[in-house]
Amino acid sequence: MIKTLAAVVLTSMLGACASIGGAPMAAKFEGGMLVDSAGMTLYTFDKDAAGSGKSACNGPCIALWPALKATDADRASGDWSVVTRDDGSKQWAYKGKPAYLWIKDQKPGDKTGDGVNKVWHIVAQ
Repeated sequence: MIKTLAAVVLTSMLGACASIGGAPMAAKFEGGMLVDSAGMTLYTFDKDAAGSGKSACNGPCIALWPALKATDADRASGDWSVVTRDDGSKQWAYKGKPAYLWIKDQKPGDKTGDGVNKVWHIVAQ
């Protein structure tokens, strides 16, 4: 009985950690680049200072380059951190740089945002 109870408690604790902390379960490396859970390419912005905890992409910029959203419960782990955007929302950052999608990418594997204005880049492995 005690072993069973301990196993249930441990399993619950581990499940909670996986759901609220660590790297975003929605991002992974695929085909040499970082993609979200739908397989859409993730990008970084040269105007974002790594490790600043801020995003320089706001206003009209964020409409074109949607943030890889994080929740208030998400926590930094390994190469992943969470930044608070100007509007108070949360965004995942990889190696200190906020991660974004590109509105013109239409299907998984598209990487049409790479090199836009020479300041947007895919996150390569």
